[in-house]
Amino acid sequence: MRENELPEAYLERMRGLLGEEDYIHYIDSFKEEGCRGLRVNTNKITIDEWKRLNPWELEKIPWIPNGFYYREDARPAKDPYYYAGLYYLQEPSAMTPASILPVTPGDMVLDLCAAPGGKSTELGAKLQGKGMLVANDISNSRAKALLKNLEMAGIKNFCVTSDTPKKLAEVFPGFFDKILVDAPCSGEGMFRKDREMVKDWIQHGPDHYQKLQRDIAVQAVRMLKPGGYLMYSTCTFSMEEDEDIINYILEEFPSMCLLSLPLFEGAADGIGLSGCLRLFPHKLKGEGHFIALLYKHPESPEKSLLEIYYGKKPEPEKPEIPQKPEKGSPEKISPTFAEFWSHCGGIELDASRLIEKNGLIYYLPEGFIRETSLRYLRTGTLMGELKNGRFEPSQALAMTLKAGQFDNECSLRRSDDRVIRYLKGETLSLTEEERGTLQEGWCLVLVDGYPLGWAKCKGQSLKNKYYPGWRWQ
Repeated sequence: MRENELPEAYLERMRGLLGEEDYIHYIDSFKEEGCRGLRVNTNKITIDEWKRLNPWELEKIPWIPNGFYYREDARPAKDPYYYAGLYYLQEPSAMTPASILPVTPGDMVLDLCAAPGGKSTELGAKLQGKGMLVANDISNSRAKALLKNLEMAGIKNFCVTSDTPKKLAEVFPGFFDKILVDAPCSGEGMFRKDREMVKDWIQHGPDHYQKLQRDIAVQAVRMLKPGGYLMYSTCTFSMEEDEDIINYILEEFPSMCLLSLPLFEGAADGIGLSGCLRLFPHKLKGEGHFIALLYKHPESPEKSLLEIYYGKKPEPEKPEIPQKPEKGSPEKISPTFAEFWSHCGGIELDASRLIEKNGLIYYLPEGFIRETSLRYLRTGTLMGELKNGRFEPSQALAMTLKAGQFDNECSLRRSDDRVIRYLKGETLSLTEEERGTLQEGWCLVLVDGYPLGWAKCKGQSLKNKYYPGWRWQ
């Protein structure tokens, strides 16, 4: 994109924001190719394991522990490892907010504007199956894409909602330990990648989004528990949508304070509000982002903010969990489900969190609030469906498992052409060795030890049960 293809009003704003010298470097960055990022899903694979498995030449993203740049010829979206959920493809700057937000296992976490799920999948991975992630997007169609990405990532303890922030705040007042607001914005940081964002800027611009951002931020603060952290981010550069929103939060809510984020190479400080992070495409390899981390004072603050930020204080108390844990048997839900679960390596379930609704069995996250007024697309892990007296496990359940957790597994090599055929929904022929080791019935299909989905083993073949909506195109 050339300078003369950008709105003159935008160019003048950027010149005033950056100063003449920086502005020239910023405009020059439009001549460069955009960056492509791959973030390793640590919910499924460690960085060291990924490095041993990685089939491409990747470059480390310096400020993201599990982030890498990849070249266009790698085509990671058309690879079996993508379908196994081993990584998420995400613009490098956009990886930053979820990477910085200090989520720990057991937290109650909200991603308020979550679709398509790049930040949610990282937040879910940080929880390590403990606590709960609520991922919300007001657009139902976008929330469906969010759901798919969370399930592909193998996140167990999540809910997907499609509701207004105000409605969520009515259900979850003072509930969440950590909240991420990646706010809808004018998208100035996406101009280099997406020319449609330029048209949107001309039509709406920063002033249009500022009111929406303020409204969202107010509801987010109301849902944050005392002692909790709120991350606000955008992919735009205008002060109206960035520092001005943070100042608005600080003015409206005396309990909120801004924590200084440490700078790293290429990152810039906030403009007129020190402690925020600004990422520009002419200073680092990324499209650009704004990030600010806020803290909500507990009722009786005793520690300094530096102690709070660097973790030198006791962990905040977790929200009260509504249901009393009750260890028990899946028999309470269905004998056929219980029989299937007996093949899952002795994985223990909390029976109080198992529910059946319209023939579908769900495993609710810890602390789930059974609030029917919200528009839920998913409540926890969809375990499977009861059909004609049988239990059929779901694709989502397969993605939460690890190698060795199901007692009938067929692990294929990435180089085996049957992997692609499986992902296309075809029936697979078994080798003589596989026929000798596999039992008839449900079989978990894996690639290099990482689950892809289900099949039914019968005789010399695997009848494909891979979810049709996810098939290789």
